Formats: sequence, structure tokens, C-alpha cells
Amino acid sequence: MAFGSFDSRRHQGPMAEINVVPLVDVMLVLLVIFIITAPLLTNAVKIDLPKASSNTNITKPDHIEFGIREDGSFYWAGEKIEASTMASRFAVEAKKQPQPELHIRADKFAHYELVAQVMSAASKAGLTRIGFVTDPSR
Repeated sequence: MAFGSFDSRRHQGPMAEINVVPLVDVMLVLLVIFIITAPLLTNAVKIDLPKASSNTNITKPDHIEFGIREDGSFYWAGEKIEASTMASRFAVEAKKQPQPELHIRADKFAHYELVAQVMSAASKAGLTRIGFVTDPSR
């Protein structure tokens, strides 16, 4: 089968199909060129950066160990205190910078009312960081 003929009776119209083979060849050549030249276009500047230690330099504020026993007695860092002096001690600690944390250790059978009173007095004095200490072994 020939593509062209000299027969004038069999005149065919223009070919309506697009020949994509040359287009694919050009695209493959461009792809290879970009694959080769892309790593060469990344210019890296060598800089000696300073080394940083991974240890954080956070100053931990002191904490207040506050104990509440079952009989209603209060302990400030192991020292027994009266309920009347509790508010004034909280006010002194609240003025410190950074503000210390209040760690409340309540006895297992201590009334919740006592814990609520301590939390209320600490909050009124201005202490904002209040936490509870529990024993995970029980």
C-alpha cells in the first residue's frame, strides 16, 4: 500500500489525524534534559552554623508541698500550720516571681471540704498553678 499515488481519480482529502510521535519524542528529550540539569541548578552555600545544645534552660519555680490529713490538720512543707496562717502564707508566695506551684497532698480519707478551702484560699491569694499529688502504687 503506497502513501501517495499518481492516480488523479483517487484524490483523497487532507489527513485529519494528528501525528503525535514527534511530539512524544520532543517531550522525552525535554524530560531527560530537565532530569539532568535540575540537580545542577540547586546552588547551596556552605555555612558553618552555630551548634545548639538540646538541653533546655528552663528555671523551674519552687513548689509548695501542702499536706491535708484526715483529722483536718494542715502541713506546709512538713511543718504543721494553723488554718488562720494559711492565707497569709499563700499571699507571700503569690508575690514571688516566678510564682511557685502549689502541690496539694490530701489524705485518702480527708474531707473534700478541706481541700476546697485550701484551693479557695490559694486562688484568692493569687496562686494560679495548683496541682494534686497522688500515690500511683495504690
